[in-house]
Amino acid sequence: MKLTDKKRKDILDAAILEFREQGFPAARVNRIAELAEVSKRTLYKHFESKELLFQAITDILLDEIAAAPKLRYAPDEPLRDQLVAAVRDYVTHLTGDHYMGLNRLVMSELLRDQKLAQAFLTKAALQDGPISSLIGDAMTSGALRRADPGIATGQLLSMVKHFLVWPVFLTGAKPDLDADAVIGDCVQMFLAFYRTDGLTAETRPGPVGNP
Repeated sequence: MKLTDKKRKDILDAAILEFREQGFPAARVNRIAELAEVSKRTLYKHFESKELLFQAITDILLDEIAAAPKLRYAPDEPLRDQLVAAVRDYVTHLTGDHYMGLNRLVMSELLRDQKLAQAFLTKAALQDGPISSLIGDAMTSGALRRADPGIATGQLLSMVKHFLVWPVFLTGAKPDLDADAVIGDCVQMFLAFYRTDGLTAETRPGPVGNP
């Protein structure tokens, strides 16, 4: 790692620590520079303001999801098994200490600043997550009825997050639930609505999002 890249990483790590301990409004640039063991001049060379420093942290949150390998539908394997495995990995990542800590930090500030929140949502909407690509492939192949993959993915993950992610976010403790059973049930409900096999023209639901 180049020295410049290392200093940037040290500044980001220090900012995350300072923002967690003090909150964004009370966080001090002097303290961040001290924790990163760099001068204020060096800090401002990388980040011109505290706001841009926070924006870089939100980018880390989004980039971690975007960096996940895209999943492709395998027609020779049960779609249910593919979705269950993908959702299980997704939940494991979201509830890990590192990601959950960043998520709490970012969300607490987004609730305070609507402008930042809108910018975050706009950027997040452009991310094509691994589960969305899997569902999109399955729709293209005919295994799922055609709809907007992003909306369909959001419907599936919203069910799962309600039981397995939000409790951890709010309380710090994992819910007393069988995670595999919850994920399996949510996937089954999703497939009951979107799968094409066994549905006739009369019983097939109408399209959601793009036809």
